[in-house]
Amino acid sequence: VQLAESGGGLVQAGGSPRLSCAASGGTFGINNMVWFRQASGMEREFVAAIRWIGSATYYAVSVKGRFTISRDNARNPVYLQMNSLKPEDTAVYYCALHAGGSRTQSNSYDYWGQGTQVTVSS
Repeated sequence: VQLAESGGGLVQAGGSPRLSCAASGGTFGINNMVWFRQASGMEREFVAAIRWIGSATYYAVSVKGRFTISRDNARNPVYLQMNSLKPEDTAVYYCALHAGGSRTQSNSYDYWGQGTQVTVSS
């Protein structure tokens, strides 16, 4: 399985970039497609998830109401629309495939993209 993120970059506070994640290869058994982020010197943290089958979504408290995870009817790619960005949203954003275990714990995941840097300037 390969995951490829795109859409990061340098944005001003309050900006609204959209990240994309495209999955290729075997996707059997996936429960969710998920976004994590990792700020410099910090642990990787859960951001948002969307069910592989169905449309249920899940968000971290820190981004709920500002970020939206979505996909088209083909399930792929998955998007993360980020609105009202803050400097504390600066991080490398990773997409991952969730097949089992805790959805919000990074050690539950075997497949990760290479990450895309989002830097928010104040």
